[in-house]
Amino acid sequence: MPDTAEKKQKSLTLAIATLCQSVGHSILSFLQSIGVLTIFIGKATAQCFIPPFYPKLILKQFIDIGYYSLPVVGMTALFTGMVLALQSYTGFTRFNAESAIAGVVALSVTRELAPVLAGLMVAGRVGASIAAEIGTMRVTEQIDALVTLSVNPYKYLIAPRVIAGTLMLPILVLIADIIGIYGGYIVSIYNLGFSSGNYITQTWDILERMDVLSGLLKAGAFGFIVSTMGCYHGFNSGRGAQGVGTATTYAVVSASILILIFNYILTQVFFS
Repeated sequence: MPDTAEKKQKSLTLAIATLCQSVGHSILSFLQSIGVLTIFIGKATAQCFIPPFYPKLILKQFIDIGYYSLPVVGMTALFTGMVLALQSYTGFTRFNAESAIAGVVALSVTRELAPVLAGLMVAGRVGASIAAEIGTMRVTEQIDALVTLSVNPYKYLIAPRVIAGTLMLPILVLIADIIGIYGGYIVSIYNLGFSSGNYITQTWDILERMDVLSGLLKAGAFGFIVSTMGCYHGFNSGRGAQGVGTATTYAVVSASILILIFNYILTQVFFS
């Protein structure tokens, strides 16, 4: 009996030690990843302000990130504004508050929906593309070739994408604001029977400069997150096609989660 109890005690101690070791290893790996990411972001941000610059590469990224994302962002904003007007009308009719629909659509689109949805759409389209492109360059040793030729990969590959993402997403969100509000206008006027003049007046009266500005500042932060996550996971991609696919998935998922987290943080800062 004593031997059996002693064996059970040793087994329990070994299981606890193994669990603690596993938890400790996971925590250390997480902290190491945070450290590597922080260093990467620091280097990438610094290269955005240190000459020389590559105007042609930056302009190319402006077109790839901004112009080619317009259809996706525009369609998303249009139907979001239309659905928001319909849902607001369905709810507000219960309280005889139909006149508030214009303000709700305008504030919801400019403050939250346009920057968040545009950020998520761009993360799915651009973040995945950046991660796949840079990851393929890592697998095919093109990045190593740049280093051999004394070309800074942070300056040549990452800085143009970070600059373009940070500057272009606010422009996309500004366009999305207009399209989203217009979508609510279309539904309210042609479907719900609102007065066009009253709807425009209410929208103009309810909107303040801070409502639009806060959404644009959020968009700049989201653009930085999307481009940085795409570059980071692509730059640290594993070998082979599976490594590139994993990097692409991680880029989209991490950018989407960070967008939602920082959306709350920035909302708390702007409107607390």
